[in-house]
Amino acid sequence: MPSENIIPAFGLYGERDQFPDVLHFEDFSVRAPIHDWRILPHRHSQMSQLFMVERGWIKAIADDRKLDVQKGEFLYVPEHCVHEFRFEPGSEGQIFSFPVSVVGTISPATDHILTALSSPFVGQIGQTLTRAADLLRDTTAKAGPFRAQQVVGLAHSVLAQLAAIRLAAEALDTGTKHARLFQLDALISERMAEGWSASDFATALSITTGHLSRLCRAATGLGAAAYIEQRQMQEACRLLAFTQLPVSEIGYRLGFIDPSYFSKRFRAARGQTPTAYRALFTN
Repeated sequence: MPSENIIPAFGLYGERDQFPDVLHFEDFSVRAPIHDWRILPHRHSQMSQLFMVERGWIKAIADDRKLDVQKGEFLYVPEHCVHEFRFEPGSEGQIFSFPVSVVGTISPATDHILTALSSPFVGQIGQTLTRAADLLRDTTAKAGPFRAQQVVGLAHSVLAQLAAIRLAAEALDTGTKHARLFQLDALISERMAEGWSASDFATALSITTGHLSRLCRAATGLGAAAYIEQRQMQEACRLLAFTQLPVSEIGYRLGFIDPSYFSKRFRAARGQTPTAYRALFTN
């Protein structure tokens, strides 16, 4: 667990500059070797990433999941997900970084695709995805008329294939999320420390609290207030696992004025105290 009391948020790893292009591609060899094949915990608030392993392996932690990615497999990491990697030295592969403006504009829009792409997962690469990724890589590297439009179209094809692979391979833990819930997720991330109620979020989304609760319940079985708290506890887990912030400070950052109430709600959500949860990630 790092000694820092923040989780770094980058554009590309180690960089705080504006995202450099409509989409970014690089090989593992560009960044991993100079960091001794270890990528420390961080997150991206404005992009998702696809890692395709051609040789070697990646041992990853994505939020509270430990994932092994072997040769011939990919790892998809959505925005906001805190992740760290250990590569086998000499590993080879490709990394595609998709801005949220690209991920969120897949057309025709389907909530099924966005739901499949809203949490990290591992899958087999396969020939169809390989061909699509190679074409996206080659197009990204070229200049010419309408390059941006071609890149976005090909990126949508790759993302749709990833979503299809996930839906074919596993039953998602939740129902399909309505597009409004992705807007809600973004608002929760922005307003986490302000103690907004379900009514506040509904007003910001220009819908009624009852409508918001129906959307939340249809996707997750939770009402709006419980859904919002679930997102708060997900962020609490990230801060407990990847920082050394005091438990009380984490509660304050998530809008809980009373530290004991925060601990009570965390235990109700996760079945253990914040301190016990943090101990799972202590080296």
